[in-house]
Amino acid sequence: MSIHREGRSLLFWLLLILSAGNYALYYYFPSQELLLNLVLLISVVFYLIVLQFFRNPFVPIRQDDGMIYAPADGKVVVIEETVEDEYLKEKRKQISIFMSPFNVHVNRSPMAGVVEYFKYHPGKYLVAWHPKSSFENERTTMVIKGTDGTKVLVRQIAGALARRIKWYVSESTPLQQCGEFGFIKFGSRVDVFLPLDAEVLVNMDQKTKGGKTPIARLK
Repeated sequence: MSIHREGRSLLFWLLLILSAGNYALYYYFPSQELLLNLVLLISVVFYLIVLQFFRNPFVPIRQDDGMIYAPADGKVVVIEETVEDEYLKEKRKQISIFMSPFNVHVNRSPMAGVVEYFKYHPGKYLVAWHPKSSFENERTTMVIKGTDGTKVLVRQIAGALARRIKWYVSESTPLQQCGEFGFIKFGSRVDVFLPLDAEVLVNMDQKTKGGKTPIARLK
């Protein structure tokens, strides 16, 4: 387990601010023992909450041809057939995973391949489980093309709290299966659009682990 690079600077400055705040209280109100202990406890708990958000567990690279792995930790909130009309322009099976503020927020490639298409879309900040969040919220769209020509679309969606999407890919970037491609801060959602003949391996409300939980099998 390590701390993700997206959180290192924030955690450093947060530690300094909380330490300075507690020191100031001890300096100006040395006799207020109950208040001082309460503020210290709140500071420690708050820091640990933020710290756990940026944890980055080790996930091995896989080479499971035909298997699609969860792109994120979270809970399955959508399994349905829909029309993907941004790039693929065809009916697809959609699996959506909602990440709460307490989940690991590293995003991992569900399959190996090359990024054929990538685009960032500014937008709103509806709650991530809102039906319109897939096409109205701030988001990125990435299409991965496998060695056999299969295309899978992955969409990062910002939520009401997550107002910063990070990505580390562009068109023509090669991706390893379960390798990291992005990060979303403080609650969000990831959609995966699969071919219609893909076998879905998860159920609604099932918990997933990014890069560890198989969510579908390609045929």
